[in-house]
Amino acid sequence: MTHELPTTPGASAAVLPAPVRRSLQVLAWAGGVALLLLSVAVAITIGPADLAVGDVAAIVGDHLGLATADVTRIQDGIVWELRLPRTLLAAVCGAGLAICGAILQSLLRNPLADPFVLGISSGASTGAVLVIVLGIGGGAISLSTGAFAGALVAFGLVLLLASGAGGAGDRIVLAGVAGTQLFSALTSFVVTSSADAEQTRGVLFWLLGSLAGAEWHDVLVCAVVTAIGILACLLCAPALDAFAFGHDAAASLGVPVGAVRLLLLLVTALVTATLVASAGAIGFVGLVLPHAARLLVGPGHRLLLPTTALVGAIFLVWVDTLARTVLDPQELPVGVVTALVGVPAFALLLRRRGAVR
Repeated sequence: MTHELPTTPGASAAVLPAPVRRSLQVLAWAGGVALLLLSVAVAITIGPADLAVGDVAAIVGDHLGLATADVTRIQDGIVWELRLPRTLLAAVCGAGLAICGAILQSLLRNPLADPFVLGISSGASTGAVLVIVLGIGGGAISLSTGAFAGALVAFGLVLLLASGAGGAGDRIVLAGVAGTQLFSALTSFVVTSSADAEQTRGVLFWLLGSLAGAEWHDVLVCAVVTAIGILACLLCAPALDAFAFGHDAAASLGVPVGAVRLLLLLVTALVTATLVASAGAIGFVGLVLPHAARLLVGPGHRLLLPTTALVGAIFLVWVDTLARTVLDPQELPVGVVTALVGVPAFALLLRRRGAVR
């Protein structure tokens, strides 16, 4: 059941001199960041309101005290209160979920691992449903708090099951599958037995992922947690490279396998729980995009992790834009669109990998 990731170096290991490679990497990174910023600016203009990229830049500059925007109060509210926090949250969620997928695929040596393999999404769903449907907390506990608590409980249960089975990578996956099924069943039981039609519709929309209620507080919390998680993962990049050869080989190279694995599992759980609590369950981002990033830069984690974050951020910005506009005035759950886009993309990636081998 354990699968090794390819260890063949990517294009960055070509015979180009080191200064040339570094210059190309800097240019590529500058282009990627510019593409992300342009994607955010353009995505904000898409919708029924008459907005241009210049208007968006002026409004943002006005709120930051850098310029004065000649726009209406309605346009200012649409950009600053509605679309900008939503689009930024989409970028943060895309980056965080993609990074978590890349970490888990390397850590567990399983190319099918993603952030939800640990049962975190199902646990968050159960926590949210308990707050929405049963009113646990008497109004003192928010939806996000309930989802976050449920995610941590689910992760703790998965770790407990995995440690009882020896804690190997494939056993963690099996424990995650068991945890996912358990909490999915609990969620279905609560909804079926206690929810009315309106509650069921709201729960279903949240379970499939939604960025519609994004606020600046959500953006700040998710951005801080994701940034800390990415930094921690980058510091562990050499250890992740060693994991590609197996845990025994990594240990022989001086990597504290148990400590690093536990740290990275905790980081991915924390990041995923935070993002799911704010945006719901958005699938396929952590499964597909790390493979796409490996095609671009190879398996070396020093380049793979930041590239995966950039690709994930750009991807989810445009997926969310499509979700809120394709059936206007209705809105599709983001998870539906990621699945519709992710399944064909994953099939193409699998076909390409098979052709390469």
